[in-house]
Amino acid sequence: MKYVLMFVETEQFAKDFAALGPQDRERELQRVHQWFADHADKIRGGAKLQHPETATTVRLDGPEPVTTDGPYMEGKEIISGFTMIEVADLDEALRMVRDWPACPVVEIRPLES
Repeated sequence: MKYVLMFVETEQFAKDFAALGPQDRERELQRVHQWFADHADKIRGGAKLQHPETATTVRLDGPEPVTTDGPYMEGKEIISGFTMIEVADLDEALRMVRDWPACPVVEIRPLES
């Protein structure tokens, strides 16, 4: 099964991370790099996203498309990155994210075949 893991940062997580000193921040980033290394055999791609302020949103729910700068909504959670994985089933994906060391929310969504 192929899934996308969407890493969701909360406002509190972002504040806590920003408050870390340089050495602590580097230690946390190393934990993330290690997680990716530990699961490299299942990872099929992915990327860190730029900040939500860089987004462009196109709303198609009116008579004409409306384009705005920034994310589609003001939210307290943002998707900060994603990773595509290939695992046997949802249970394996759940085991994989159980030790994700960074942002506090991971959404797991299956890909269409």
